[in-house]
Parts: sequence; structure tokens; C-alpha cells
Amino acid sequence: MSTSDSNSPDRTEEGDDAGLAQQIRDISEVPAVEVITTGAVHLMSAAAVKVGLADDPNAEDLKDLDEARKLITALAGLVTAAAPEIGSQHAGPLRDGLRSLQLAFREASLIPDEPGKGPGEKFTGPVN
Repeated sequence: MSTSDSNSPDRTEEGDDAGLAQQIRDISEVPAVEVITTGAVHLMSAAAVKVGLADDPNAEDLKDLDEARKLITALAGLVTAAAPEIGSQHAGPLRDGLRSLQLAFREASLIPDEPGKGPGEKFTGPVN
């Protein structure tokens, strides 16, 4: 095999290094508030599906409240910790979405959690 062969290990490693360097440069240009809000939106979307709010005929089959609880709790921690850093214009809508998910979880749960014991409520306080 020649060193100019595109399948050579050296060339693959160089290509991977260049791709990684480009990804690092790309992410360095994204403001922190955008990374935080994007992560929160992903958690919200996943939690909505797991709580049974998917816009899908099989939404009930996708429901998994144990998974939803974990996602909502992680979202609550992120939103609570990030709020002072990202400002109210970004944190407000995230808090609203979080509260909606917490209420949806409460409605979907056959055995209601005690006030303050629902998903994420250790970060947000009781939700009613």
C-alpha cells in the first residue's frame, strides 16, 4: 500500500484530527447560553415523549414515567443552576416548560408523589 492510499491508517488519523479540530472551532463560536438552552430543549423533548405527550398515535406506548422522572429532574437541575447565568429572557420559557412537564407527570402518574417529592421538585419546590 502506498502512503497516498485513502485507506491508510495515517491518512484516516489525520482526517479524524482535522475533523475534530473543525468541530472544536465550530463549538467555540457558539455562545454558552445557546448550548445550555439547546441541552434543556433536548431534555424537555425527551421528557415530553416519556411522559406520554408525543404527537404520535403510539404516544401511550412510548410512555415511561421512570425515565420521565430522571429527565425532568435533570432538566430542573440544569434550569435552576443556569438561570442566573442565562438571564430571565432565556430561563423564563425553560421554567414554564419544566413546570408543564412536572404537571403532566403528576397527571400521568397513577400514584401521586407527595408535594415537593415529584420529579425535579427538590430543585424547584412543590408544583401544583
